[in-house]
Amino acid sequence: MTTGPVYLDNNATTAIDPRVLAVMQECWTTAFANPGSAHGYGRLARTVLEDSREAICAILDADPEELVFTSGGTESVNTAIYGLTRGRRGLVALTDGEHLAVKEACRHAALDGWSSISIPVDSNGQLSRSGVVALPWAETRLACVILAHNETGVIQDTTVLAEQCRLHGVPLLLDGVQAVGKIPVSFRQSQATALAFAAHKFHGPRGVGGLLVRRGLRIPSLLQGGHQESGRRAGTEPVPLIAGMAKALVLWQAEQSDRQQRVRAMRDQLEQGLRVRCAPVMIHGEHAPRLPNTLSIAFPGVPGEALLVSLHLAGIACSAGSTCASGAVEPAPSLLAMGVPPDVCRSSLRFSLSHLNTMEDVQTAIDCISQLVQKLRKKDAL
Repeated sequence: MTTGPVYLDNNATTAIDPRVLAVMQECWTTAFANPGSAHGYGRLARTVLEDSREAICAILDADPEELVFTSGGTESVNTAIYGLTRGRRGLVALTDGEHLAVKEACRHAALDGWSSISIPVDSNGQLSRSGVVALPWAETRLACVILAHNETGVIQDTTVLAEQCRLHGVPLLLDGVQAVGKIPVSFRQSQATALAFAAHKFHGPRGVGGLLVRRGLRIPSLLQGGHQESGRRAGTEPVPLIAGMAKALVLWQAEQSDRQQRVRAMRDQLEQGLRVRCAPVMIHGEHAPRLPNTLSIAFPGVPGEALLVSLHLAGIACSAGSTCASGAVEPAPSLLAMGVPPDVCRSSLRFSLSHLNTMEDVQTAIDCISQLVQKLRKKDAL
């Protein structure tokens, strides 16, 4: 069966917006110089760089001095965890469903004497209020939480966690990679110490992202070299990529109402169609606030890996979960933490849309998925 191509893997990466590409192409020509150079070419590049910084921070409700440009979400997360753990020891609190960039950075911190403790979540993947309050705050020195989950789309209410962190003087890192450019995010209101994001999640270029660090806090640079980004990130800033990221975020802000309405309508249509035609199904996080573009769904009795391969062969691009863990066959830790049985975890797939998708894409996907699910269930029953 060949039906595609239909791209439903936008939480992994998004296609670059042509308007973003146009801005970048102009920058490659007019703002190509090193923004650290004192001549006119360099000053022009510096102007573009700082204008982009201001535009991004205006949307994310942050001070321009708080933004450090990075190569993407992984570097942003690593920079924050490295900077907030270096020369210290203690507990880092994080959920079992954190992205591998956070988990691996925390595992590396363990080499310097750090230990990890899990923040419990409920059956919808949201932070447990009582579990947050009950954490051993006297020993906790850092908390890390994913703001919008890359696999389930569940959006966290971090109010209680932020209050506890403030009460006990514990830095809070928010992984906003899936949130920024999809839902409104206010760094100021979040009360976070740091927040990471990446351009390629909202139709910007790959290879660029940002880390917001609370004003007045100095963290050591992850990279050694020059004094770019006020000494917080060595390396010549990629001005065209940064300008592209700013343009992508500006476009999202201008179009967010229409985008969210269209994407949510398509996601809900996909969800309803699969409920009817693929029953029984399980929607992960269905009773929690979710990203409007994300559907994490299990097809009990269907091997998820076989369904994923069949869909890819049919031209439907989707995911078994986090792209960084796409080769894993073990149940997703985020789903296990929600109390989902391992066999149901293994039958789960993630479909993530963007405003570039159409209702025709959705109907094509429903038809293809339902046929393959029925076929695999019959095969498994023999």
